[in-house]
Amino acid sequence: MSTTTPMYRLVNGTLLRTLMQRTGTGSRLTVRELAAAADVSVGTVGSLLTGEQQSLPEDKAKRVSAAIGVDLLVLWIPCERAGRHAALSAGRLAVAV
Repeated sequence: MSTTTPMYRLVNGTLLRTLMQRTGTGSRLTVRELAAAADVSVGTVGSLLTGEQQSLPEDKAKRVSAAIGVDLLVLWIPCERAGRHAALSAGRLAVAV
């Protein structure tokens, strides 16, 4: 059975941009600085800000939140992948014991 990585959807790009202007430490972060601090690509941060990309795997979402200095759920909403959610709803997902 394959394991899926939990995904998190960004609340919105405007909130991300606002929090980048004043992080938990009171400093500002540029796109490049956030990308470096969170160990994600500059393109990923840019895509989140423009809305082109709306979700990240849990580990990346946690690193972005930590780099900004906010709790994970301030910026992100946990979401299920469509296939896994559909299988759960239909009762077809086996649980390993």
